Amino acid sequence: MDRTLTPVTSIDDGFAGWNVPTEDDDLHDLDDDLSLLREDFAHVEHPLIGCVIPAYNEESTIGDVIQSLLDQTLTPDEIHVVINNSNDRTLQKAREFAGVHRKSNAERTMVCAVYIHDIGKNAEKKVGALNYGYSMIAPFDYVLGVDGDTVAEPDAVATLLKEIESGPKIGGVSAIFTVDDSKIKGPIASWLVAGQRAQFAAFNIKAMQHHRVIPVLGGQFSLFSVRALEEVAKRENQPTPWIMKSEVEDSLLSLQIKSAGYETMLSASARAYVGGMTTLRSLDGQQVKWNSGAVELMRSNPRHPSLTQRWMEHISMFFNGYNRFAFAFLLIASLSISAFEFYPIWIAPTVVAILLNLKIALKIRSRNFRDILFAVLFIPAELYLWVRIGHFVRSWWKSLFGGQSDNWAAQAKAERGRGNAYLVAPIIEILVLAVCLFVQFKLPIAVQTAVILPLGWWSLAVLTVTQTCIMLVSLLRPTHGAKV
Repeated sequence: MDRTLTPVTSIDDGFAGWNVPTEDDDLHDLDDDLSLLREDFAHVEHPLIGCVIPAYNEESTIGDVIQSLLDQTLTPDEIHVVINNSNDRTLQKAREFAGVHRKSNAERTMVCAVYIHDIGKNAEKKVGALNYGYSMIAPFDYVLGVDGDTVAEPDAVATLLKEIESGPKIGGVSAIFTVDDSKIKGPIASWLVAGQRAQFAAFNIKAMQHHRVIPVLGGQFSLFSVRALEEVAKRENQPTPWIMKSEVEDSLLSLQIKSAGYETMLSASARAYVGGMTTLRSLDGQQVKWNSGAVELMRSNPRHPSLTQRWMEHISMFFNGYNRFAFAFLLIASLSISAFEFYPIWIAPTVVAILLNLKIALKIRSRNFRDILFAVLFIPAELYLWVRIGHFVRSWWKSLFGGQSDNWAAQAKAERGRGNAYLVAPIIEILVLAVCLFVQFKLPIAVQTAVILPLGWWSLAVLTVTQTCIMLVSLLRPTHGAKV
């Protein structure tokens, strides 16, 4: 098949290049074109960066993702879009960018070859797509992993390269992520996206406070050292860097990179914007998949030092859940027998929580009024925390008692607007609360007032004071002007 490159008549910003003709061309992939630039690459003096974009039904975003890479101040040398299991127009949208692109800046002329691979049905899903793309660029120095819905700021690639080259034992650097809320409409979607932005910001702030060392290199936009990936594959005796052993392939790979003696870092300033989940159903599918994979890693590597932060997060979420469940139970039980008495000191934890949420919101560089309202109104953040508690409960239940399940498929189903698994956690929480209250009401009043309620309120007070002190430490801990 003739794949001769033909010139493009015009490209914005003085960008001169070529595109591959696509008429009457099946474009299953562009493997035959891989040799077009490789001879030139042998003579370049800069580190070679190959980008892999695993794409599953990304027709609405893939064009913006590729264009954001071509608009970088330092473009990757090759971009491989690996389409898998898709049944939309991702292929047609992506192949508009196929071919060789050139642009110049003050330092040099940059050449970027864009290849489109449609690998069809792929049982290994994103992992298979990542490894397919990696096989195309393994001779390069660095691999840039980008999700099919993630758009980066123009200096992101240049910044990540500078940072990963700053130390010989840095295995990967992740961009600072936040959710793009510029096109979000509707109260539910706005609330959920504000919660996700706060969630990302809290993670990034904690990383900044720990010298930017992070437990996970996010697959959304991260630069990996090929040398580190090769050492991981050799050390773990696996044929490829990414494997299907875990449903959170980025977490497992990050763990293996650390075990090989490399650091995984958060960038100081490179930024990327990811697509947010705008329904409770889709958010549940995503977060349960993430947390279920994390639980499996934690259970299989319980003492790995890189998982300490994960354990602390899950333990904290457990106590958050217990605290709120216990408060709801004790409040209803006390009111039922007119034994409730309010003390103003109880407002203190709420005030500290609002101040901490506000601190996080103010640290978001792209913050807006919705981020501020989410923090200061308290109720939106509290409700979002209840939702997250449900995700953690479902993840641990699935891991301990649920047996094998395809969380990838569950997330895809949820994003298509199907399935009601997101209702399981709140229904169970309500049923358990109802059963506990029923048992409580069957007890003699003397037992309720002399034993159950005093012990319950005392234990809740101790836990609340402890959590409030922890929040105070986080509130007062300096961030040295960092913006996330």
